[in-house]
Amino acid sequence: MRIPPQRNWLADGRLHLNDGPIDLIIEAFGEATAVERAYAAAWTRFATILDELCAELPILRTQATRTSLHPSGVVGRRMADAVMPLCADRFITPMAAVAGAVAEEILDAMTATAPLRRAYVNNGGDIALHLLRDEDFTIGMIDRPDRPSLIGSARISGRDCVRGVATSGWRGRSFSLGIADAVTVLASSAAMADAAATLVANAVNLPAHPNIRRAPANLRDPQSDLGTQLVTAAVGPLTPREIEEALASGLDEADRLRRAGRLTAAALQLGGHTLLCGADGNQSLKLSRTPQQAGALAHQCAAVAVM
Repeated sequence: MRIPPQRNWLADGRLHLNDGPIDLIIEAFGEATAVERAYAAAWTRFATILDELCAELPILRTQATRTSLHPSGVVGRRMADAVMPLCADRFITPMAAVAGAVAEEILDAMTATAPLRRAYVNNGGDIALHLLRDEDFTIGMIDRPDRPSLIGSARISGRDCVRGVATSGWRGRSFSLGIADAVTVLASSAAMADAAATLVANAVNLPAHPNIRRAPANLRDPQSDLGTQLVTAAVGPLTPREIEEALASGLDEADRLRRAGRLTAAALQLGGHTLLCGADGNQSLKLSRTPQQAGALAHQCAAVAVM
């Protein structure tokens, strides 16, 4: 018998929801009564999400194709819809969008219940955003999830089309086919950002490099949706030229997805080096490093900080 969903309040007033692998940090801004109703709606919707996903795991863990079975659950459909435009020539499963899709579903429940100025649902660094036109968030970007250090920020305005942020990479909580320390993607939705970040992180790669150790995903986790795909287990020393080559491969993928309308901007990190996609003409995406931002990251305790 599993532990039931948990709800508690952080010291700063944010809502923390946990159910097995799903761990959410939620914050809403607006009239006090509206915020209270939004938090109640988040908890009500959250209570059944994991069970709904588990009921359809065989479909959600299967490689997406144009003829794939479509999930019947609301969150499962969000996941499938996010990966379907990406599956024609890439290996991807609906699970690539699960964190972003869950964050979206909770945020939608909140905004459907109460009028909010702005709000976010942070699912382990994959974030769904709600913003009125004159509101904004600043998102802090990190160089690697396992020992986070803030290397940049993205200011997202209600006037922008961005409503989702996601981070992927081999050092994160999920497996990766590539060697990126972290890839942060801004997109029109959290589920789309999640799926796109997965593909860009996979593309930051040096196939057959002797200093990169790989293993079948199902040997590291028998339940992995990646099956026998070789995932990155360790990355040894790389030369600056090799780092540039790997990042350039990822940048090509990010630019392909940007031109297809699947992402707005991306930041790719490997070995202390950074490349940006979609930053030209986009003043909201910038690199910076300040003690104040580093403190905010530690305060948020997530792969991506919301400020």
